[in-house]
Amino acid sequence: MANATETTTETRERIVAAAGGLFYARGFNAVGMDEVRTAAGVSLKRLYAEFPGKEQLVLEVLAARRRRWEDGLARTAAGLDDPRQRLLAVFDFLEEWFREDTFRGCGFINAFGELGATSPAVAAAAREQKRAFQDHLARLAVESGADESLGAQLALLAEGAQTTAAIAGCADAVGQARGAAEVLVDAALGRR
Repeated sequence: MANATETTTETRERIVAAAGGLFYARGFNAVGMDEVRTAAGVSLKRLYAEFPGKEQLVLEVLAARRRRWEDGLARTAAGLDDPRQRLLAVFDFLEEWFREDTFRGCGFINAFGELGATSPAVAAAAREQKRAFQDHLARLAVESGADESLGAQLALLAEGAQTTAAIAGCADAVGQARGAAEVLVDAALGRR
Protein backbone atom coordinates (compact mmCIF):
# COMPACT_ATOMS: atom_id res chain seq x y z
CA MET A 1 0.00 0.00 0.00
CA ALA A 2 0.98 3.63 -0.46
CA ASN A 3 3.07 5.09 2.32
CA ALA A 4 1.83 8.09 4.29
CA THR A 5 4.45 10.48 2.89
CA GLU A 6 3.73 9.73 -0.76
CA THR A 7 2.26 12.65 -2.71
CA THR A 8 -0.80 12.44 -4.92
CA THR A 9 1.48 12.87 -7.94
CA GLU A 10 3.67 9.96 -6.83
CA THR A 11 0.62 7.77 -6.25
CA ARG A 12 -0.80 8.65 -9.67
CA GLU A 13 2.54 7.90 -11.32
CA ARG A 14 2.72 4.53 -9.55
CA ILE A 15 -0.82 3.66 -10.64
CA VAL A 16 -0.08 4.69 -14.23
CA ALA A 17 3.18 2.71 -14.27
CA ALA A 18 1.49 -0.41 -12.91
CA ALA A 19 -1.46 -0.10 -15.28
CA GLY A 20 0.82 0.63 -18.23
CA GLY A 21 2.86 -2.48 -17.61
CA LEU A 22 -0.22 -4.66 -17.27
CA PHE A 23 -2.04 -3.18 -20.25
CA TYR A 24 1.01 -3.45 -22.49
CA ALA A 25 1.77 -7.03 -21.47
CA ARG A 26 -1.76 -8.45 -21.49
CA GLY A 27 -4.05 -6.01 -23.27
CA PHE A 28 -6.41 -3.27 -22.16
CA ASN A 29 -9.55 -5.39 -22.04
CA ALA A 30 -7.91 -8.30 -20.23
CA VAL A 31 -6.84 -6.21 -17.22
CA GLY A 32 -9.38 -5.05 -14.68
CA MET A 33 -9.18 -2.21 -12.21
CA ASP A 34 -8.85 -4.61 -9.28
CA GLU A 35 -5.70 -6.05 -10.84
CA VAL A 36 -4.33 -2.53 -11.37
CA ARG A 37 -5.11 -1.74 -7.73
CA THR A 38 -3.18 -4.77 -6.55
CA ALA A 39 -0.19 -4.11 -8.80
CA ALA A 40 -0.07 -0.43 -7.76
CA GLY A 41 -0.49 -1.22 -4.08
CA VAL A 42 -3.37 1.19 -3.51
CA SER A 43 -6.87 0.76 -2.22
CA LEU A 44 -9.70 0.51 -4.72
CA LYS A 45 -11.10 3.71 -3.20
CA ARG A 46 -7.81 5.54 -3.88
CA LEU A 47 -7.59 4.14 -7.41
CA TYR A 48 -11.07 5.40 -8.25
CA ALA A 49 -10.38 8.73 -6.55
CA GLU A 50 -7.47 9.21 -8.94
CA PHE A 51 -9.15 7.65 -12.00
CA PRO A 52 -12.96 7.54 -11.83
CA GLY A 53 -13.08 5.07 -14.73
CA LYS A 54 -10.87 2.78 -16.73
CA GLU A 55 -10.98 5.06 -19.78
CA GLN A 56 -9.38 7.90 -17.81
CA LEU A 57 -6.65 5.53 -16.67
CA VAL A 58 -6.06 4.25 -20.20
CA LEU A 59 -5.77 7.84 -21.46
CA GLU A 60 -3.23 8.68 -18.78
CA VAL A 61 -1.25 5.53 -19.60
CA LEU A 62 -1.23 6.59 -23.26
CA ALA A 63 -0.12 10.12 -22.31
CA ALA A 64 2.78 8.66 -20.28
CA ARG A 65 3.68 6.34 -23.15
CA ARG A 66 3.70 9.27 -25.55
CA ARG A 67 6.07 11.22 -23.28
CA ARG A 68 8.43 8.21 -23.11
CA TRP A 69 8.25 7.82 -26.91
CA GLU A 70 9.05 11.48 -27.54
CA ASP A 71 11.83 11.48 -24.92
CA GLY A 72 13.33 8.36 -26.52
CA LEU A 73 13.29 9.93 -29.97
CA ALA A 74 14.93 13.08 -28.63
CA ARG A 75 17.54 11.12 -26.67
CA THR A 76 18.48 9.04 -29.71
CA ALA A 77 18.90 12.10 -31.93
CA ALA A 78 20.66 14.22 -29.30
CA GLY A 79 24.02 15.50 -30.46
CA LEU A 80 23.55 14.46 -34.08
CA ASP A 81 24.41 17.37 -36.37
CA ASP A 82 24.11 15.55 -39.70
CA PRO A 83 20.55 15.99 -41.04
CA ARG A 84 20.60 12.52 -42.60
CA GLN A 85 21.54 10.90 -39.30
CA ARG A 86 18.86 12.87 -37.42
CA LEU A 87 16.24 11.57 -39.85
CA LEU A 88 17.47 7.99 -39.51
CA ALA A 89 17.83 8.14 -35.71
CA VAL A 90 14.22 7.05 -35.32
CA PHE A 91 15.23 3.64 -36.64
CA ASP A 92 18.04 3.42 -34.08
CA PHE A 93 15.48 4.15 -31.39
CA LEU A 94 13.15 1.48 -32.79
CA GLU A 95 15.90 -1.11 -32.90
CA GLU A 96 16.73 -0.49 -29.24
CA TRP A 97 13.04 -0.76 -28.30
CA PHE A 98 12.35 -3.86 -30.41
CA ARG A 99 15.13 -5.72 -28.63
CA GLU A 100 13.56 -5.24 -25.19
CA ASP A 101 12.16 -8.45 -23.72
CA THR A 102 8.84 -6.72 -23.04
CA PHE A 103 8.31 -5.41 -26.61
CA ARG A 104 4.72 -6.02 -27.73
CA GLY A 105 4.29 -3.51 -30.52
CA CYS A 106 2.97 0.00 -30.46
CA GLY A 107 0.84 0.73 -27.39
CA PHE A 108 -1.22 3.23 -29.40
CA ILE A 109 -1.97 0.74 -32.15
CA ASN A 110 -2.80 -1.85 -29.49
CA ALA A 111 -5.13 0.60 -27.70
CA PHE A 112 -6.78 1.66 -30.95
CA GLY A 113 -7.28 -1.96 -31.96
CA GLU A 114 -8.88 -2.91 -28.66
CA LEU A 115 -10.74 0.25 -27.70
CA GLY A 116 -10.84 2.60 -30.69
CA ALA A 117 -14.28 1.50 -31.86
CA THR A 118 -15.87 2.00 -28.45
CA SER A 119 -13.87 4.90 -27.03
CA PRO A 120 -13.66 8.05 -29.14
CA ALA A 121 -11.20 9.50 -26.61
CA VAL A 122 -8.79 6.56 -26.99
CA ALA A 123 -9.13 6.70 -30.79
CA ALA A 124 -8.37 10.44 -30.69
CA ALA A 125 -5.31 9.90 -28.46
CA ALA A 126 -3.94 7.27 -30.85
CA ARG A 127 -4.57 9.46 -33.89
CA GLU A 128 -2.95 12.46 -32.21
CA GLN A 129 0.18 10.48 -31.33
CA LYS A 130 0.52 9.24 -34.90
CA ARG A 131 -0.01 12.78 -36.26
CA ALA A 132 2.59 14.18 -33.85
CA PHE A 133 5.10 11.53 -34.92
CA GLN A 134 4.57 12.40 -38.59
CA ASP A 135 4.86 16.10 -37.76
CA HIS A 136 8.14 15.45 -35.92
CA LEU A 137 9.60 13.66 -38.92
CA ALA A 138 8.24 16.32 -41.31
CA ARG A 139 10.02 19.03 -39.28
CA LEU A 140 13.27 17.06 -39.43
CA ALA A 141 12.81 16.60 -43.18
CA VAL A 142 12.28 20.32 -43.77
CA GLU A 143 15.26 21.17 -41.51
CA SER A 144 17.39 18.85 -43.64
CA GLY A 145 16.31 20.57 -46.85
CA ALA A 146 13.86 17.89 -47.99
CA ASP A 147 10.13 18.18 -48.62
CA GLU A 148 7.92 17.62 -45.59
CA SER A 149 6.29 14.63 -47.35
CA LEU A 150 9.45 12.68 -46.49
CA GLY A 151 8.26 12.73 -42.87
CA ALA A 152 5.05 10.86 -43.70
CA GLN A 153 7.00 8.34 -45.77
CA LEU A 154 9.46 7.67 -42.95
CA ALA A 155 6.63 7.44 -40.42
CA LEU A 156 4.93 4.76 -42.52
CA LEU A 157 8.15 2.76 -42.61
CA ALA A 158 8.55 3.09 -38.84
CA GLU A 159 4.92 2.14 -38.18
CA GLY A 160 5.18 -0.86 -40.47
CA ALA A 161 8.37 -1.96 -38.75
CA GLN A 162 6.68 -1.74 -35.34
CA THR A 163 3.75 -3.87 -36.43
CA THR A 164 5.89 -6.40 -38.29
CA ALA A 165 8.34 -6.76 -35.40
CA ALA A 166 5.50 -7.27 -32.91
CA ILE A 167 3.73 -9.89 -35.00
CA ALA A 168 6.88 -11.69 -36.15
CA GLY A 169 8.42 -11.53 -32.70
CA CYS A 170 11.80 -10.35 -33.95
CA ALA A 171 13.56 -7.05 -34.41
CA ASP A 172 14.75 -7.72 -37.97
CA ALA A 173 12.02 -5.56 -39.50
CA VAL A 174 13.79 -2.42 -38.33
CA GLY A 175 16.84 -3.16 -40.49
CA GLN A 176 14.67 -3.54 -43.57
CA ALA A 177 12.75 -0.35 -42.76
CA ARG A 178 15.98 1.52 -42.15
CA GLY A 179 17.37 0.35 -45.50
CA ALA A 180 14.28 1.68 -47.28
CA ALA A 181 14.48 4.89 -45.25
CA GLU A 182 18.10 5.42 -46.29
CA VAL A 183 17.08 5.20 -49.96
CA LEU A 184 14.27 7.71 -49.43
CA VAL A 185 16.41 10.11 -47.39
CA ASP A 186 19.30 10.00 -49.83
CA ALA A 187 16.96 10.62 -52.79
CA ALA A 188 15.29 13.50 -50.95
CA LEU A 189 18.65 15.06 -50.05
CA GLY A 190 20.11 14.52 -53.51
CA ARG A 191 22.70 12.00 -52.33
CA ARG A 192 23.66 8.81 -54.13
